[in-house]
Amino acid sequence: MPELSPDYINAVLETVNGAPFFRLMGMRILKLKRGFSEIVLEIRPDHLQPYGVVHGGVCSALIDAACFWAVCTEARDTNSLTTVELKLNYLSPAKEGILKAVGRCVRMGKTLGLGQGEIRDQNEKLIAYGTSTLMVVEGLELRSKEALPQKYVG
Repeated sequence: MPELSPDYINAVLETVNGAPFFRLMGMRILKLKRGFSEIVLEIRPDHLQPYGVVHGGVCSALIDAACFWAVCTEARDTNSLTTVELKLNYLSPAKEGILKAVGRCVRMGKTLGLGQGEIRDQNEKLIAYGTSTLMVVEGLELRSKEALPQKYVG
């Protein structure tokens, strides 16, 4: 299996980490490789719901993004995916610190992909677990300053 091009990884990290939603949420992709992504978020007061714990929507966004980028790395010659189903289990509350979401590609077919993700806090406590089904949608393009480099090498 060919590996992701380092130039492609760097271009995706720059584009995605600078995207408005990622900046709004305070999310950053730290690692990206074939079938794998790692995203971090430092919990801020505006991530908390009225009971003082991280809102479920924050966890949902992290799982969605982690699964998306893990599956995207396996989608041959395309970045044109969209989430069609997201399932989440909230397992433990988080109030402060760092959340790390890890996404893994379970399977990527011609038109559908399946990812799984988990969120852990800075003490490795499992906060949430979920799966995401993604569909290839032709015509969607990553909004990048420049054309993305070749996706794979070798």
